[in-house]
Amino acid sequence: MKALILAAGFGTRLLPYTRHTPKPLFPIGGQPVLDRVIRQLIRAGCTGIMINTHHLAHRIQAFLDAQTYPVPVHPVFEPTILGTGGAIRNLMSFWDDQPFMVVNADIVADVDLSVVYAVHADSGAAATLVLTDCPDINTVLIDADHHIRRFLPSNDSDRTASGRWLTFTGIQVISPDVIQAIPPDQAYSSIDLYKNLLADNRTINAWVAPGDAWVDIGAPDRYHRVAFDFLARNAFCNAFGSCPVEPVHQQRLAGDGSDRIWHRVTSRGQSLILADHGIRLQADGVTEADACITIGRHLHQRGISVPGQAAADPFSGLVFMEDLGDVHLQDIIQTIRNDEEIIQHYQPVIRELIRLATDGEKGFDPSCTWQTPRYDTELIREKECRYFMDAFINGYLEIGSIDTGLWNEFDEIAEATMRYACMGLMHRDMQSRNIMIHKGRCWFIDFQGARLGPVQYDLASLLIDPYVHLSQSVRKHLVDDYMNQWPGNQTLDRHGFMTGYSYCCLTRNLQILGAFGYLTRVKHKPGFQSHIPAALDTLAQNLALFFPGRFDRLKHTVSLAQHKLKETIHGIEWQAGRDSGGTGFQRS
Repeated sequence: MKALILAAGFGTRLLPYTRHTPKPLFPIGGQPVLDRVIRQLIRAGCTGIMINTHHLAHRIQAFLDAQTYPVPVHPVFEPTILGTGGAIRNLMSFWDDQPFMVVNADIVADVDLSVVYAVHADSGAAATLVLTDCPDINTVLIDADHHIRRFLPSNDSDRTASGRWLTFTGIQVISPDVIQAIPPDQAYSSIDLYKNLLADNRTINAWVAPGDAWVDIGAPDRYHRVAFDFLARNAFCNAFGSCPVEPVHQQRLAGDGSDRIWHRVTSRGQSLILADHGIRLQADGVTEADACITIGRHLHQRGISVPGQAAADPFSGLVFMEDLGDVHLQDIIQTIRNDEEIIQHYQPVIRELIRLATDGEKGFDPSCTWQTPRYDTELIREKECRYFMDAFINGYLEIGSIDTGLWNEFDEIAEATMRYACMGLMHRDMQSRNIMIHKGRCWFIDFQGARLGPVQYDLASLLIDPYVHLSQSVRKHLVDDYMNQWPGNQTLDRHGFMTGYSYCCLTRNLQILGAFGYLTRVKHKPGFQSHIPAALDTLAQNLALFFPGRFDRLKHTVSLAQHKLKETIHGIEWQAGRDSGGTGFQRS
């Protein structure tokens, strides 16, 4: 048996993802679909395989060059796509006097191809097509003897003819004598070939596969579904030792500031959390999904309290992880008014934060990071200071031009932050919504932005968290706790640490306001807007507390922002009053 795998399509239904990866190389559970088809053919007894290519042919060639198969597998490039029939005719010198198989490279099918081949070989038919029942796309009519009678165009809704309508899976066995019926040197469809054969009273058999045995991954939703089904099964097997009972249930969870989609996935009373980062959009470089997977595994191996991963695939962007429940540190702290009790809840977080900074740094590979490998002065200028100006001051508040001398102060803040940095592994977004309380322990999530940098940044993020309000006395107590619990075998310059902490409070606060402005105005996520006044007030307070007599331009900018924000809030409330039929001057 010889075979042709059809891999020359453009993958237009899978754009924009196929701009960097040809459809046959889309992976299911880390294994490209093309590789699955090749190995399926080899298991069926195939002795030689050709693969026609066109779009991103060099990527398919590179993949095949890196593999070792027990039978010859060769690509053949088509400068102009020839269609299924044209591709078959183009390989005249490859075929022999035996029936051969032709399989699409964008399908996942639980079909024993050796059985299909044997059935055809005994039938004497011109061809045998594997069909299945997909009501939305059924276009092939068969009779009671499983002979194909008619092919309809996909846009033709005429199903009045008696018989059974099914869908062609892209799997077919062809007798060699029909090749001569294909016109040479031109694009030609195998369906046109079969229509002509039917007109000549040739027999074309149907081999019917179960409806759940086949799926075409040629569209994003179909690919996502197959990737999810495969990974979900593996995830439950890995996490609980038993495969899930179909169907697996998904419950959409509240999102965060990113574009990820979160689900709780359940089966048999057991549950996992799914982070869906979306299908990979770039050919090279580290994506958010890559960082989530790699950094999560590193931290888990180092014993840091992060959720374990049950299954993950960076290309589909699906990451199944341990379910830590629904209780965030924010939920607990918002119910407490006693400072001493608040401190007691934060102390284990401080201990785990130090472990993240010190133990997490050991063996950490900066090349696995997303965006930048480390936190440095350039990142502070661009992702904290400029973000604050562009997304919050100019974008959200629309204040306009600001004294250019402000950038000199930003440069000073960036340089001083790194001068007094106590380096370690930083989480980058250490706030109460990213800390889960589960089984009496605190757990860190959303660690995909981790990188090497000043550990004071995470402490500042935790203590000036806009989602909870900690008094200055609580903040001071917890800073002292952090320094007191620092590993005794590591030198800690307490004065330098505190200086670095004060600068990190500024850089983190700038980042928070930039993010809130962007998420509210650009991403249209209004839930972040209510936290802007508190975050802006915290910035003003820390400037006054840590830097009296310094950074006058930044203080002036913050004052302008506070004034504009009050006007904005008043305007919103006034309009809300008018819309509700009130006087228009209601204040909360």
